[in-house]
Amino acid sequence: MTVVDSDDALSVPAAKKDLPPSMVERMTLILDAFDGRTSRLTLEEVACRTRLPRSTVHRILDQLVRLDWVDHASFGYCLGRRAMGLGGGDNGHSQVRAAAAPLLHELHMQTGMVVHLAVLDGAESVYLDKVGGRMAASLPSRVGGRVPAYTTAGGKAMLAWVDPEEVDGMYGPRLNRSTDRTITELSTLHQELNRIRQRRGLAFERGEAVHGIGCVGVAVRSADGPVAGISLCGDARTVQLERVAPLVVDAAREVTRTLHPDLETPRRGRRTPEIPDSSWSTETLDQLLAVQSGQWL
Repeated sequence: MTVVDSDDALSVPAAKKDLPPSMVERMTLILDAFDGRTSRLTLEEVACRTRLPRSTVHRILDQLVRLDWVDHASFGYCLGRRAMGLGGGDNGHSQVRAAAAPLLHELHMQTGMVVHLAVLDGAESVYLDKVGGRMAASLPSRVGGRVPAYTTAGGKAMLAWVDPEEVDGMYGPRLNRSTDRTITELSTLHQELNRIRQRRGLAFERGEAVHGIGCVGVAVRSADGPVAGISLCGDARTVQLERVAPLVVDAAREVTRTLHPDLETPRRGRRTPEIPDSSWSTETLDQLLAVQSGQWL
């Protein structure tokens, strides 16, 4: 059985024979209009590429957004988590994990701390890898596990490079609490993300996701935004996160170079300056950390 949209028959009677009659075919046309996982299109661009009536495209896109096949933000439309989970296997996660694996092990050997590699999936962080030896057993995180992104250092490091309007769409005004130190207000989260950008991408958390655990994280980035987050975690009472932070920065930068060798500087007009190529000295890091305020550092 096929479904024919009545408004299409009225608006484009001459071209009706050229239009796919079924809803499934039209949805497929719309999804095929996106060139890849980073493709961003306006409503008019989707209608032009599919040659479907604008009203039909708008109605189908609205349904696809509700079902997570397509995402809608201020820039237009892009493929959602369901669409990117098909055909491409793992959304490029294997490539990210392979690029990061030797650096994660090196971070653990240098610090003795637990190292996480995570990616954003909507409002959540999904762990792709975890390295930590015996200490790893003391943390509830696991490969494939999910946590609210705003509760972890790696998650906040990635959220800092997401458009604020998109962050608003991910969360409501009140955020669920994981511990007594979790950020619970959307406005407070935006303040924290702004501080992370001022620190050139360094994110910290102490006890926000798990009692007694402190973490420092940095995002691996492409020209289109965050690709993944790398974080170091340890005992919040004894770990000196500021001292190990440059190691995480260097690891994230190296993964970025491996995945995007042609990416040298952020796109012109972005809201933050580029991260310098050289490793950060303790003095430089101390200057960056001077902007810290509030208990969420």
